[in-house]
Amino acid sequence: MSTSENNRTILEVGDVAPDFTLTDDRGRQVSLSDYSGRRVIVYFYPKADTPGCTTEACDFRDSLTELNDAGVDVLGISPDPVEKLEAFREKHDLTFPLLSDPEKTTLTAYGAFGEKKNYGKVVQGVIRSTFLVNGDGTVGLAKYNVKATGHVARIIRDLY
Repeated sequence: MSTSENNRTILEVGDVAPDFTLTDDRGRQVSLSDYSGRRVIVYFYPKADTPGCTTEACDFRDSLTELNDAGVDVLGISPDPVEKLEAFREKHDLTFPLLSDPEKTTLTAYGAFGEKKNYGKVVQGVIRSTFLVNGDGTVGLAKYNVKATGHVARIIRDLY
């Protein structure tokens, strides 16, 4: 059952994952429901082409074959505009969809936007988070405040 922390929703294992339809880095509409019957990792990151976000995206790219072989797709979501996501994908040869959520509705629905500490100050922003959504639309894994480095390897370990 989802809980609340600092006025933001926190999803837990077993919750129904909030559906969404967002524009991807190629200008296409992508919905979570497009992945019905498959497992999908939905990860939220603050800003395309910054050091931590690039590390995380490239780790997902480098692990995509292993994830796909395990029946898992990957979607990355940030508040960046589509054009910035397209440039990010091209620059780093990213091979999975990057979705734009400029209004932060999906970020908020997943509890991936809200109060966080940044250099000791409390600010509003994207909370680096990763979810595994099962084929039936329920949350199979919910990780908040993840570290960009080594994060994907931990997720893969948790899948087995």
